Amino acid sequence: MIDFHSHFLPGIDDGSDIVETSIAMLNAWYSQGITEICATPHFYAEHNNPERFITRRNKAFAMVQDATKNELQNVRLGAEVLFFDGISRYDGLHDLCLEGTDLLLLEMPFRTWTSHMIEEVGIIASTTGIMPVAAHIERYLDQPRKLLKEFLNLNIFIQSNAEFFLDRHTQHKALKMLKKGTITFLGTDAHNLGRRSVNLGPALDVISKSLGDNFIPKLENYQEAIIRDYQSDY
Repeated sequence: MIDFHSHFLPGIDDGSDIVETSIAMLNAWYSQGITEICATPHFYAEHNNPERFITRRNKAFAMVQDATKNELQNVRLGAEVLFFDGISRYDGLHDLCLEGTDLLLLEMPFRTWTSHMIEEVGIIASTTGIMPVAAHIERYLDQPRKLLKEFLNLNIFIQSNAEFFLDRHTQHKALKMLKKGTITFLGTDAHNLGRRSVNLGPALDVISKSLGDNFIPKLENYQEAIIRDYQSDY
């Protein structure tokens, strides 16, 4: 299973602070049987540009590689890009996609959305060759019903965090959305080993128990097919 959303690279955002924490997080993933991890540090266009961001991201990744004696495997570099006005026309968007793909992890604003925001995401999907993957959809379920419906009807993919499946207050909703196919990718959004920890393994246990042992392998195959379909040499 792939963890599509994480912040384990040291010192680049509000995730892991030091290499030792990063390695401990990696060990937690491996112990849970997670086979691929996406490193997606926060990208804020207001304070950064792709060239500077990628330099810092690659430097942080190299620090982890050095500490693990270059034995680090199955990690894809990417970014969690916060939506901003004009994002559909942003020249550097391809550079922020998940490594080797045209998939872009997109964080929507936490304020009330507008139709214009949703239109911009749709433009990205339909005209740029980039496919947005909306990060942690569970955080936006209190958006106005009409706007949320418009957003979910866009031709994009949806990611949810493991916590959505582990919280007994949201578990039923999470399973329903996953079974329906609304949710495509799962992630921990892990920042550390404390409150925002590596917890995809326990979430997968909940999913298997509720939806059957065959559900996870089918989901993995679907995810792998998407990544193949959106491979890029950009």
